[in-house]
Amino acid sequence: MSENNENNENDFSSTERDIRAKTFFNKYHCIEKLGSGSFGQIYKAEYNNQFYALKIEDRDNTHNSLKNEAEVLNYLKVPQTPTIVSYGYSGKYNILIMQLLDKSLEDLLDIYKKFSIKTICMLACQMITILENIHTKHIIHRDIKPDNFVMGKDENSKFVYLLDFGLAKKFRSSKTLVQLKLINKKKLTGTARYASINASKGYEQSRRDDLEGLSYVLLYLARGNLPWQGMPGKNKEERYKKILLKKIETTSSELCEGFPQEFEKFCEYCKNLKYEEEPNYKMMKQYFLDVLKKEKLKYDYIYEWSNMGEENQIRIYNQDENGENNSNPSNFENNNNNGENNENQKEKVGCGCLIY
Repeated sequence: MSENNENNENDFSSTERDIRAKTFFNKYHCIEKLGSGSFGQIYKAEYNNQFYALKIEDRDNTHNSLKNEAEVLNYLKVPQTPTIVSYGYSGKYNILIMQLLDKSLEDLLDIYKKFSIKTICMLACQMITILENIHTKHIIHRDIKPDNFVMGKDENSKFVYLLDFGLAKKFRSSKTLVQLKLINKKKLTGTARYASINASKGYEQSRRDDLEGLSYVLLYLARGNLPWQGMPGKNKEERYKKILLKKIETTSSELCEGFPQEFEKFCEYCKNLKYEEEPNYKMMKQYFLDVLKKEKLKYDYIYEWSNMGEENQIRIYNQDENGENNSNPSNFENNNNNGENNENQKEKVGCGCLIY
């Protein structure tokens, strides 16, 4: 253990000391805590001079979030989602080892306060493509928020990734393409600030809810805030009701005031999607590509946080005019696998949802 770690040892909880003292799967040693959530913690782990993300949760919890996430990611294998290295349990913990990525968009917003129109448009095209790819595999994410979008590292630092598939599930059968029934009175799954109006009302979620959530994320990144932030309430239920009421009262034109009209078009389109409707992903991406064209901005992967000095120039992968990533980064191996082998083994993917 380093001298610095010894000096800070008293600051660690007993659980964290236990985790740092262990070597998981006889390989991975946790060296830095990266974050935590309601279901567990995530650490930077090292093995053989390589670094990984190690997600950990207690085995006796009732959520089994990591098992769900591991199953979904192993099934998906689509670009700009993290690559799984290993999943299993060690002692009293469930462990998921994944590709290590960089800062989240929430972390970056803390630094820059607002993102430029150019950055929003480049991110939007990628984020829509990611959702299109996972929706094509019959999966919805159900927790779209800035914390779950992170930038890649090293040769993939130009790309945004979607993380945290612990709440993801199938929205339809991959065999019959029949969607789940539109049930009402369900508890909200996801984050209230970015949840769609229908999800907040208790309706079963589908592709439209991921996309409406994305519209709120993009406006949050562009504005630096949303009108329903910080709503008061005696308890969570009361706050959720006030957030929902404010979302319903706030028109797309009010939300997008001061931004190109394409932002409003995107928000309105997402809000008006029907439960089983196939979204027009190409049209949605075109809205943001049109903004770049009108504003005479280049889709060059240079964001506010980019450092493009000669000493660390990174090859910019080829992207076509539709905002599609045509690259084949080394850690996207087997991304062309459509998961049909997994498909033939079981239909159950995500949150214990079995669709016949």
